[in-house]
Parts: sequence; structure tokens; C-alpha cells
Amino acid sequence: MWCEDEAGPYQAIAQPGQSWQPEGKPVRHPHEYVRSGTAKMLTLLHPASGQVRVKGVLSSSNAVLHPWLREQLGQIVAGLPPAAPLPSAPVSSEQSQANRADWERWRAGLSVRFTLMSELPPLRVLLILDNLAGHKTPEFVCWLMAHGIMPLYTPLAGSWLNMAESVQRILSRRALGGQEPENPERIMEWLEATARGWNREPPPFEWGGKRATRRLRARERRHALGGSGAMACRPPERYRRRGGKGPRDCRGSNGNAQGK
Repeated sequence: MWCEDEAGPYQAIAQPGQSWQPEGKPVRHPHEYVRSGTAKMLTLLHPASGQVRVKGVLSSSNAVLHPWLREQLGQIVAGLPPAAPLPSAPVSSEQSQANRADWERWRAGLSVRFTLMSELPPLRVLLILDNLAGHKTPEFVCWLMAHGIMPLYTPLAGSWLNMAESVQRILSRRALGGQEPENPERIMEWLEATARGWNREPPPFEWGGKRATRRLRARERRHALGGSGAMACRPPERYRRRGGKGPRDCRGSNGNAQGK
């Protein structure tokens, strides 16, 4: 499985972030700047290994994105172990039906399902993409299917499910934090150099981590309600009378507590 996303635009201006400054003299950024252009970052992430493929570009139109994806995905498929060839005839053989069932199973989860080709190669790669019109052009989708790549689109308002966004934040902060690029070419150079350094020891990406552990602990905290089997996520508030005194806080005129 690979994840694809485009990040940016990044402006060629002073970027916020950590930097070395004399003690007592924090960094200052001008409130005015000259527009020197912007750059974007095309990203392909392999979550299982953490490897990332990055290219800095001035724009991410289909004319720029699709050729780069064809080149990179072609290299990825070529580097996979060879798949068992499907029988050419008869088409209704069990092996061909099982291969088509694999494609159908992944397509079933899409809200908008594209038409599968009549003859499909073995399924080799799952590609996670944002729900953009440029990712759904018939020419591009047919090219993906012809090379055994199944495109899977994130739902509307669900781009955070694409893990490529996580590595993009990391790379952009490392490359541009506290820097002052003079032009878009320098931004593209820094982004690609940061990606090369990242690939030396890339950590795998997975759903979970410390934040998920804290959320799991929070979900496991339950409070019994009245001795029944019902549970609450937080302790219920104690009953209090008007005036802020609860049943155990009521005292008589002599100062002795009433009741238990």
C-alpha cells in the first residue's frame, strides 16, 4: 500500500520555526514581504517501511502530477516480486474469477465506484488518494488498473485518513522551519534533500501511538451508576440542595451533623 498527496503551496518568505538567536533577542519577522513565488511537494509514502518519494514542483496540475506518478508507480510495480500469470482462456476460470473478486472487494468500499476493466491484471498495489477530480480522470484510472494498481479515495472531509499528510508535515517543518528561502527553487531543493535524509532511517507508519494509547485508556475509564450494569465515562455529579449544601453537608443549629 502506498499513499499519495500534494502539499503546499510554500511561499518563498521567512518561515516560522526554531532558530539560533542571541539570548533575550527573539527572532522577528517583517510584516511586509515581496512575493517571490511558491512551491509544492508531491509525495508518495509507503507506510509499512516509512520510505517516501518526494518531488518539488511549481504547480501540481494533472500535466505535472500524472507523469510523475506513472514514473514512480511503474518503478514500484517493477520492483515487486513477479505475480503468477493469469490464464488467457477460458476467461471464466476460477483463477480469473478470484482475481476479479479481489478488485471488486476493494471497490465495494468506495462511495463512488468506477467501472472495472473487462480484463484485469493481478492486483499488485493499493494507492490511497484524496477525493479530487484530477485523481479520477478515466485515462489515469485506466492506466492504474492496467498496471495492477487499485486507487482508493478518502471520503469527503476525510483527507486526514491519508498518512501521506503526516509525513508531509514532518518534512516541511524540518526543511523550512526557521529558514528564509529566496526563491521557490530553493524550497524544492530543501524539501527533496530532507526526504533523502529521511529515507536513511525511515520509521514505519501505523495507526496508533501514544495519542491512541491515551484515548484507549480514557475509553476504558468507566464509572458504575447506582450499582447497575450501566457505566458512565465520567463520574456523575453529586446531588446538592439549593444553597450548595448536599445531604451530608446539612448541620443542625448546634453544629452537629444530621443524619449519618
